Amino acid sequence: MVDIAGIIMKNPVMVASGTFGFGKEYAEYFDLNKLGAIITKSITMKPREGNPAPRIVETPAGMLNSIGLQNEGIDYFIKNHLPFLAKYETPLIVNIAGESPEECVELATILSRESSVKGIEVNISCPNVKKGGMAFGIDAMLTEEIISSVKKATKLPVIAKLSPNVTDISSIAKAAVNAGAGAISLVNTFLAMAIDLETGKSRLGSLTGGLSGPAIKPIAIRMVYEVSRAVKVPVIGIGGIMTGEDAVEFMLAGATAVQVGTANFVNVDAPLRVIKGIEEYVSRHPRTLNLS
Repeated sequence: MVDIAGIIMKNPVMVASGTFGFGKEYAEYFDLNKLGAIITKSITMKPREGNPAPRIVETPAGMLNSIGLQNEGIDYFIKNHLPFLAKYETPLIVNIAGESPEECVELATILSRESSVKGIEVNISCPNVKKGGMAFGIDAMLTEEIISSVKKATKLPVIAKLSPNVTDISSIAKAAVNAGAGAISLVNTFLAMAIDLETGKSRLGSLTGGLSGPAIKPIAIRMVYEVSRAVKVPVIGIGGIMTGEDAVEFMLAGATAVQVGTANFVNVDAPLRVIKGIEEYVSRHPRTLNLS
């Protein structure tokens, strides 16, 4: 069993926001109850159309995305997606994104009324929006303001999802914890770009996007290592986890749990493969990781 700020999970493997939708498509291929936790795609107050196409570009050892938090809004989520997710025993964590602290507070307040929601992950790290997102997460004072506001609005565990696009990740993490975050998830994607050699223009409709996948794993592990030694709350590792061995690296660096993201686009059962890989590692090294 794994405890993330009071959210009890049967194993340390979660699915990362924005890579698993709302679970319906994946439920056709495996039992979602086998997951440690489900984290939804980012939800905003009002529907968002997202960024112009193209939105996804494959890169060496990774991918660029610039979705722009496209979603149908909180009302649609509660009416159409939440009933499906509520059927599962797997803890449900809703990722929220707002253009202001007030909007995040409103989202947290609404979600607190839903008994099937077990936690809130605050997206202060998305690099693909003009307002909110990374603009909050690269400033310690803004990070503290928004996490404090959300924490006051809900009794649910609050997880701060941080951006790697900073010079000192530990100071941002400390600000989030000081504001009441019960856990830290990191990292979100790295701001990046790709050029089409034939047109000389960006391969993304919004010029830049977020880089994810195996290419970012070594940097993400370093950041998890630093943050896990700077704060006393659980750290959730994210970044290029494709196998159980990848997940174990993050856990040896200090992560209590991990999120599988880009791998979901490669193998539909990627999270289950990661769970199995961790179990196999623990069977060979029973004293290295304590998952009880």
